[in-house]
Amino acid sequence: MRIDIPEGKEPIAFVWGEMVPGIGVAASNFSLSVYAHSTLGLREFEAARLRIAQINGCAFCLDWRTERDGEKVEEEFADAVTHWRTTDAFDERTRLAAEYAERYALDHHGLDDEFWTRMTARYTQLEIVELSMSIGSWLAFGRLNHVLGLDTVCVLPGGSSPARERED
Repeated sequence: MRIDIPEGKEPIAFVWGEMVPGIGVAASNFSLSVYAHSTLGLREFEAARLRIAQINGCAFCLDWRTERDGEKVEEEFADAVTHWRTTDAFDERTRLAAEYAERYALDHHGLDDEFWTRMTARYTQLEIVELSMSIGSWLAFGRLNHVLGLDTVCVLPGGSSPARERED
C-alpha cells in the first residue's frame, strides 16, 4: 500500500471514509449506487465492469463478480471479456458493452459516428447514460484503489472480499 493505514483500521474505510470524508463518502455512495440501481442486464453490466477491471489492473475488481438475485456470470466470462472481439459467448449488446468500456477508458476521442450508430441501435439513451456513468465509476475508483495499493485489501461494506475468501 502507498498509504499508511493505522493499526486495526480497515484500509478502504479509512482512506475513503476517514481521510477525506467529504469526498470519499460521496464517492462511495456513487460507487455503490451503480450496483444498487442498475437497470442493465447482468451480462452487459459485467462485460463493461470486467473490461475496466482488466484495463485498470485492480485485483479486487478482477476477482469480484456482481450477483443479482442469486445469479452471477459463468466462470469463463472474464476470459470471454478479454476476447470480446472474437468470442462466441456474447450477444451484440454484451460485446458492445465491453467495446464501449475499452474505448471509453483508452480512446474516448475515437468514439466515432460508426460506433454510435451501432450503440444506439442496441441501447436506449437512458441505458447509454447509465452505462457511461457506471464505466466512469469503475474507471475512477478501481484505478484509484489500484494506484494507492488498496485493491489487494479492498473489502466492500458488509465485509466481502474475493481475495480474502480465497485465502480462507
